[in-house]
Amino acid sequence: MASRSITERSDVVAPATIEQLCSAKEVVVSTGSGGVGKTTTAAAIGASAATHLGGKVLVLTVDPAKRLANALGLERFGNVETQVPAEAFTSAGVQPEGELWAAMLDTKQSWDDLVRLHAPDAATRDAILVNPLYQNITGKFVQSHDYVAMERLYEIHTSGRYDLIVVDTPPTRNAVDFLDAPDRMADFFSSRLLRWLITPYRSRLVSFASKPFYSVADRILGTQFLEDIAEFFMLFQTMYDGFVERARAVTTLLGGPQTTFVVVSTLEVAPAREAEFFLKLLGERGYHVGALVLNKVLPELFLDRDATTVAKTLAHHSAEVAADVGARIGPPADDERLLTTVLGEVGESFLNYQVVARREAEQRAELARIPQLTATVPYFDDDIHSLGGLLRLGERIWS
Repeated sequence: MASRSITERSDVVAPATIEQLCSAKEVVVSTGSGGVGKTTTAAAIGASAATHLGGKVLVLTVDPAKRLANALGLERFGNVETQVPAEAFTSAGVQPEGELWAAMLDTKQSWDDLVRLHAPDAATRDAILVNPLYQNITGKFVQSHDYVAMERLYEIHTSGRYDLIVVDTPPTRNAVDFLDAPDRMADFFSSRLLRWLITPYRSRLVSFASKPFYSVADRILGTQFLEDIAEFFMLFQTMYDGFVERARAVTTLLGGPQTTFVVVSTLEVAPAREAEFFLKLLGERGYHVGALVLNKVLPELFLDRDATTVAKTLAHHSAEVAADVGARIGPPADDERLLTTVLGEVGESFLNYQVVARREAEQRAELARIPQLTATVPYFDDDIHSLGGLLRLGERIWS
């Protein structure tokens, strides 16, 4: 375990803030639909945890996009964890209490490591690694990306190298695959389909019923291709016990008290529906739903009664207001027609945004019934492209 355990620093039963949530957990899984700021939010939570809580914090992204690197002050990062340089924090005007590390899943490298771990002997290991089919389809094999992501998370967590791991998952519907990947992989290795594929090449005895199929397959695909397939799956079956054992361990980790899920969304119709779907799914499966983070939320000013009164005055009595204001501002605002038009447009625009803000408030109340806490983030004027920007975002949701 790293030098100081974040988990040991909190005795909060029901966290009221993201800070308390991160203090009480060892794994935070950030999930949500695409384009809602999920990856950025995960990085912001990790950066804030390293800044305020101490210990070693890892942000692990399984999203193929590489947009984290620049924001974390790194030229690039991959399967091996890379520490965010102290200079990046110094440039942001921060002295962190802990360390921030980052890693991005490399599917091919992770599969190779997995084979080395689970292969029963060196000969089997080497045979799998050089198998043509393995080399060609490792990156696409039966939920392989999702499965090795879970394996990588499990390996890093059990290593004890980090006090907190923040995981950035694929978009929501794929995140369901992310959750199901361990069981699906175990089911596949024990499936009738797999046994049917490899039996003829294991025994060299093909039943009369299957002869026509293999005869045609040989002509179309070639005997060597079919033998590669058979060898590939026969070799993989030797690792069945290891896969099943790890699948169960990963599922236990995700559902255990050390893990929480943070669902990230905006209040646009489609992402909000995705968020609601995933919040319910996590609850039904018994996972801990720690927080809902809503990005790009309109400010509460749009719901303020006094602000509404001002907006209505500007919209409906802009000429009267213009007469009083124009002389004070001076050219070109002393053009009463021009000022009347501008003030009227400002008031109408505010009232139009207010309609959206009210709908957002209703959606937020509906979604907030499931997680323990809800954090909101307003529109930012600039895109987040630096550690300073991540920390600025983190401060909005942290406490």
